[in-house]
Amino acid sequence: MDFSRWRPWLFLLEPEHAHALSLRVLGGLNEMPKTRAHLWPHRASDPRLAQELWGLHFAHPVGLAAGFDKDGQALKSLASMGFAFLELGTVTPRPQLGNPGPRIFRYPQQRAVINRLGFPSQGGSAVADRLAATLPLAVPLGINIGKNRETPLTAAVGDYRALIQQLGPFADYFSINVSSPNTPDLRRLQDPQSLRPLLQELREARQKLQRQPPLLLKIAPDLAPDEVTALAALAQEPEPLLDGFIATNTTLGRPSDWPHPDEAGGLSGAPLKRRANGIIAQLYRASSGRLPIIGVGGVATAEDVLDKIEAGASLVQLYTALIYEGPDLVRRITDALPELLTDRGVDHLGALVGRRAEHWASLPA
Repeated sequence: MDFSRWRPWLFLLEPEHAHALSLRVLGGLNEMPKTRAHLWPHRASDPRLAQELWGLHFAHPVGLAAGFDKDGQALKSLASMGFAFLELGTVTPRPQLGNPGPRIFRYPQQRAVINRLGFPSQGGSAVADRLAATLPLAVPLGINIGKNRETPLTAAVGDYRALIQQLGPFADYFSINVSSPNTPDLRRLQDPQSLRPLLQELREARQKLQRQPPLLLKIAPDLAPDEVTALAALAQEPEPLLDGFIATNTTLGRPSDWPHPDEAGGLSGAPLKRRANGIIAQLYRASSGRLPIIGVGGVATAEDVLDKIEAGASLVQLYTALIYEGPDLVRRITDALPELLTDRGVDHLGALVGRRAEHWASLPA
């Protein structure tokens, strides 16, 4: 698929309208397996890229980050594009519209996006019904969950617990989103005094499920080193309260030369890469690599993937780069990775995990 032909037309549309159109097209392709096979013929990945984590098989390290398909409308098509795993959401228990628009802003020169969506969601019931009709998929499915905007922080655990109970039968893992910058005060849940009882409740809720998907914590890129260390301590306990991390969400920070410093919202894409890699590396070192990390932020090339792996991630996710590079990006990255492994003198991707964590942890954001 030659995305370069379509991108100028899509970019004439307001970003959220372009996204909705893309999602509708992909949703229509859900029921067209022959067309999907023609657009994205199946190719086996190089076995040197495969990993087994949390009892799940990942054919290669590249997955789709939460935010693209919030309500699970295009999962079969997205799996056909070549992702090794998908993450839908953020899902909230009750339907909500999110923040008023305009709320997505493209920055093509910087290969970046700012969004202030605020968890627009069709709600847990609608997503559960759709997943019941859609699954199984050929790849693992993560579900990113968050609280409703009107739910006070003191009652947030009830929202997360309800979603684990409702969506547990469909999730291969849960991403506990306490780090979006676009829901007021949500990041306060990253404080260990708030986070510990939340995670304890969610572990108890998970234990009541027939299958018990791993719980991953999605954290912000704007944390101070001591805050990262405090979160890493959760992985050092005899019985860890979580099974892994997703690092990172979008950032409230802006580069010094950012053209629109007053535009509110979370920044994603290329400018986030160094900051995200630094957090991954700090987290990997502080937790002694005990729990797997999914790295997110600024992934657009095979080199970007390996930078995150060497910082300490076991898997990576991308989203913003799809806006600029199109759906063939995943295949281009996975095709390039085996040669890069050879260049680095290793025979398996896992040998690179954390190899340059000290380097990335030492760089300024």
